[in-house]
Amino acid sequence: MTPFPPLSPALIDAANTLGHWLAQDDSAALAEAKDIGLVVLAGNAAIPAIDAACREAAARQVPLLISGGIGHSTPFLYAAVARHPRYNILPTTGRSEAAILADIAGRFWNIPADKLLVEDKSTNCGENAAFTREMMNALDLLPRQAILVQDPTMQRRTAATFARVWRDAQHQVEWFNVPGIIPTLTATPRDTRFAAGEGMWSVDRYLSLIVGEIPRLRNDKDGYGPNGRGFIEAVDIPERVIAAWQTLRNDPSLNAVLTR
Repeated sequence: MTPFPPLSPALIDAANTLGHWLAQDDSAALAEAKDIGLVVLAGNAAIPAIDAACREAAARQVPLLISGGIGHSTPFLYAAVARHPRYNILPTTGRSEAAILADIAGRFWNIPADKLLVEDKSTNCGENAAFTREMMNALDLLPRQAILVQDPTMQRRTAATFARVWRDAQHQVEWFNVPGIIPTLTATPRDTRFAAGEGMWSVDRYLSLIVGEIPRLRNDKDGYGPNGRGFIEAVDIPERVIAAWQTLRNDPSLNAVLTR
């Protein structure tokens, strides 16, 4: 990937404040959970998230439900798999996200075929949730507790989407969010990079993704909340997160990145 120029300390701090909050992580609560019966992986291209879902399902010996068809972001998964030192042997072009991720789960994490549930029609976050619920109902798969894994930039929105879809469900699921990694940017004299993690986004794409999440999460006429499009449950966005988002959005040096 092309190196991204070094960001100022203020911009690094803003990006990490926003990115860490978006990567909703319930790992502390998950450590106390006693009845996890399912892992749901929403299709994405962040290898740490994919690996986390497979790791959790394999360790707990519970079903892994993978939701993802072919959408506008699917080529990013094709590219991530092609770059991966082990997963790059898998065919990708023309295949659904769920099919590719099921191959990863089966071939590299040894998850048995009868523990892999593939939902390959969804093309967005709302459909991930709706079609997951439909599949769980059809299979009479009704865990009391389940793990939800998504690209860290979308984990909080996905949690709010699943909450919205399950709002009227007779059987309620206690969801535990696991983003796989909490992305942290750091600047060197030469570039801006992630402090840890492989198989993630380019820095410019990451910045564009996290800045683009706040308008969606807002509960106003233009957002996805109940007062807007109704796709998600209401999300309380802390002032420090709004301030970080404004810092990034209003910085002239990022205009070219954020308007792509």
